[in-house]
Amino acid sequence: MSIRFTAKARRGMVALTVVAGLAVGVAGCGGGAGDDKKPHSSASASQGGNSGPSAQEGQSDQPLAELKGSDGLLLQITSVQRDSGGFVTVNGTMKNDGAGDLLIPSALSGNETEITKNGPSLGGATLVDSKGKKRYYVLRDTEGRPLTTTGLGTLKAGQSLPVFMQFPSPPTGTTEVTLQLPTLSSATIKISG
Repeated sequence: MSIRFTAKARRGMVALTVVAGLAVGVAGCGGGAGDDKKPHSSASASQGGNSGPSAQEGQSDQPLAELKGSDGLLLQITSVQRDSGGFVTVNGTMKNDGAGDLLIPSALSGNETEITKNGPSLGGATLVDSKGKKRYYVLRDTEGRPLTTTGLGTLKAGQSLPVFMQFPSPPTGTTEVTLQLPTLSSATIKISG
């Protein structure tokens, strides 16, 4: 099974899960006559803040790690999942914590011609397994495009953008790796799954 097919299948499953969740939510909103108070109590229960992340998100509310860059650039890692297909997917949020607009540095794409010719991305990311003394680079599809978020540009002050990166999976005994991106600080992250 190709990585492109796996990514499309994953997006399809997420879309299906969201649609199913919306359908359940709409069905739960219908009330009988004289039942006006029930929707209010269920809405306030969902705003309690005690509930954990839903299974469809697969991401935590608190970041697992933060990588800081210059001018307020911040990458918060929300999940690091080992997949059965032999790769690790790192999900996160790129944020502009600065006061003004921020152009995402082109250095995040790395310096490999094959990756940079496909436009701005997170193609310069690596996972470092210090125990196994190995470095894992971002995966590429059959046309040389990095399997990361692409098309990065400018973030307005306070704006955030969901991002992802896929790497070859380290051995199953390796549960901690260091995530490195050019111009950002490094961070140790735990692999789940």
